[in-house]
Amino acid sequence: MPSAIVNEYFRTKKLPQIWCPGCGHGIITRAITVALDKSNLNRDKICIVSGIGCSSRATGYLDFDTLHTTHGRAIAFATGIKLAKPELTVIVITGDGDCTAIGGNHLIHACRRNIDITAIVFNNNIYGMTGGQYSPTTPKYDKGTTAPYGNIDKSFDIPGLAAAAGATYVARATAYHANLLISLIQKGINNKGFSLIEAISDCPTYYGRKNKKGDAVDMLEWQKKYAINVTAASKMPPESLKGKFIIGEFKNTTEPEYTDEYQKIIDNIGKE
Repeated sequence: MPSAIVNEYFRTKKLPQIWCPGCGHGIITRAITVALDKSNLNRDKICIVSGIGCSSRATGYLDFDTLHTTHGRAIAFATGIKLAKPELTVIVITGDGDCTAIGGNHLIHACRRNIDITAIVFNNNIYGMTGGQYSPTTPKYDKGTTAPYGNIDKSFDIPGLAAAAGATYVARATAYHANLLISLIQKGINNKGFSLIEAISDCPTYYGRKNKKGDAVDMLEWQKKYAINVTAASKMPPESLKGKFIIGEFKNTTEPEYTDEYQKIIDNIGKE
């Protein structure tokens, strides 16, 4: 990571970070800082919120106004911040378990409201911090400490869920496709409404080891091999997409934003 980015956007006294060697979360965290740097935003008008989990440790390293909240409640806290101070750029850092299990209800209603928050979901397909339990995104038949013989649950398609629930900007990239991820996060931040960017990460310590996925390099190579850009995928027959996953921008629309609509109600009080 370039020293200029580290010195400008990280709490250097908190480094080195505690993520396992090879974890993709560091790449994703860097992508967030680069996207913010490219957006030329006022640092004093940015608030970054996280919940609990490996991903949520990122707020401790980022030199912004940050909030490390309770498990699954990052979006709820972020909603309160945005309603109290709509002028702020509010970003949520969350994980696949934090966001789609205990925090799933908060996610779908933030999407439905189209509140101007950008949620970046670090998806490593596992509960990493608490010991490798399977999560709502663990692929079917893969193993976790709570599914030693294989997970039989169908995994969530997080971007599909967000798009269907009403988010106006939805995208996905991977730790391997770091430049694409930076671009998508920047677009999400600039969107006036709820934005969700899924960032596919790698967890060689728990998910990789438990499912014989190899080391961190092997897992990043897997991302490279099996990710298909949405533009290319639209021109491919369904059989060619079997076993692959799609990255890129899935939804970019304009709808009324929640805090703007709320302010209209306040402004109209007493006028009728």
